[in-house]
Parts: sequence; structure tokens; C-alpha cells
Amino acid sequence: MKISIGLMQPEIPQNTGNIARLCVALGARLILVGPLGFDVDDKTVQRAGLDYWKNLNLEVMQDLAEFRAKFSDQRWIGVDPKGTSSFTEFKYEDGDILLFGPESKGLDFLPKNSVHIPMMPNCRSINLCNAVGIVGYEALRNSPELGTYSGSPAWGGTIKY
Repeated sequence: MKISIGLMQPEIPQNTGNIARLCVALGARLILVGPLGFDVDDKTVQRAGLDYWKNLNLEVMQDLAEFRAKFSDQRWIGVDPKGTSSFTEFKYEDGDILLFGPESKGLDFLPKNSVHIPMMPNCRSINLCNAVGIVGYEALRNSPELGTYSGSPAWGGTIKY
């Protein structure tokens, strides 16, 4: 199964860099929808993404209108506290685009399909990178491709037997 991660108007370059690295680990395309709060070539974005940029499938859209036109035939899953289903109960499909809003406010709109990450009442949000990781790996949990390679543990380093 292949998914895409869509970031609508991301604001924090370090989050986007970390999410780029995560997308390489997930085998997911990263779609950035502007206006962006930074330049993709910014040092902080590049540093957070380490040397994974060369392996990243990246598309940058100028705005929501361009995104809508290009991906009108794909299913969009909004990930937002206002989402209608828990991320664990949703049935993800090949080709889904998981959409995340800007760090400061979330999505301005909810697509037809939307999910949320349950949290304790005293927590208003979690970091965008964490949210992408949680929902991205859930979407691929039963994907045969994901389980075929595990040369390194998720935290880095090398497995030694």
C-alpha cells in the first residue's frame, strides 16, 4: 500500500524536515501545500531531514486550488482534532492522502473522510511530527511492504546479531 502525507501550509521548518525523513521511512510521498512558512531549501529544514532528501518523493503545490486540481481523483483523509473517526477505526486504502493542517491551527476544512487521534482532556495537541508518525504507521500497519525490511531499529543505529 502506498500513501501520501499532505502538509497544508506548514509553519515550522524542523517539523517538515523530520516529516520528510519519516516519509522516506514509510515509503510515502510528501506533498507540501503553500503558502509555506519557510523555504524548502532552508538550512533548518534540510538539517532536520538529514541526508534523506535525495530519497524523498516530494511535491510542492503553490496553494489549495492547485492541490485540489491535481489530486481531485484521490481520497483525502483529514487528520485533525475535529475528525469524525478515531485513526485506529478508519479503513485506509492504497493511494490515500493523509492531510495535516498548519501547526498553529489545524485544517481549515475537513474532507469527506477525517480522523482524529484520541488524547486526554488536559492535552490540546501533540507535535505534528508525532501525529504524522502515529497515523502514517497505522495506515500502513497491514501493508506487506512495510514489514519486508527492518535493517535498522527505528531510533537509528544498526541491529547486530
